[in-house]
Amino acid sequence: MNKKEEFLNMMNFRHACKVFNETKKINDEDMHYILDVARVSPSSFGMEAWKFLVITNEELKAKLKPFCWNQVQITSCSHLVIVLAGIENLKVESGVVESQLMRRNLPKDKLEAFIELYASHLGNTLNSDENIYQWSARQTYIASANMMNAAASIGIDSCPIEGFEKDNVEKVLDLDTKKYQVAMVLPFGYRLNEQPAKFRSKFEDVVEFIK
Repeated sequence: MNKKEEFLNMMNFRHACKVFNETKKINDEDMHYILDVARVSPSSFGMEAWKFLVITNEELKAKLKPFCWNQVQITSCSHLVIVLAGIENLKVESGVVESQLMRRNLPKDKLEAFIELYASHLGNTLNSDENIYQWSARQTYIASANMMNAAASIGIDSCPIEGFEKDNVEKVLDLDTKKYQVAMVLPFGYRLNEQPAKFRSKFEDVVEFIK
């Protein structure tokens, strides 16, 4: 089997797992691999404005479940990852933007020009926490997709969840929402039931080549 086939098989293995096997736990090495894939994922301007809370505490999962539409995945999963979108660290005045860009070893004039470009390009985005959240939450979806694919590549299941009461989940987690807000709830574990049939549109219905 070539690498293309391997990757497509992995994508077909991945599905939104509805019930996890509570008796099977992900080992530390595999979970660190999944999270490290998130860490090295791409983000706009390379800001990496995200954080990943990894919850294995069963009492905390139970507290979160009612605010996640009582979905069984929340408590049956091995590891519950709360994907956070950065807010404060995307603002120029926070100093984080400059420190992130300084990693590129840019000369002072180019660094200042880059920061000015960042601020001007994102002028509308940066003018409110709500707008920043909408932008940074989209960045987290890249990391989340990569985590799910990485998990599938080693036989681990996942389920991306947007069905949650954002304010209440943030309260349970005691988040400082000026710094981070919840973008996605992402459980990982091993499926309890057989994978259901997977339905996708035909290639020609979703792809158009423009020459």
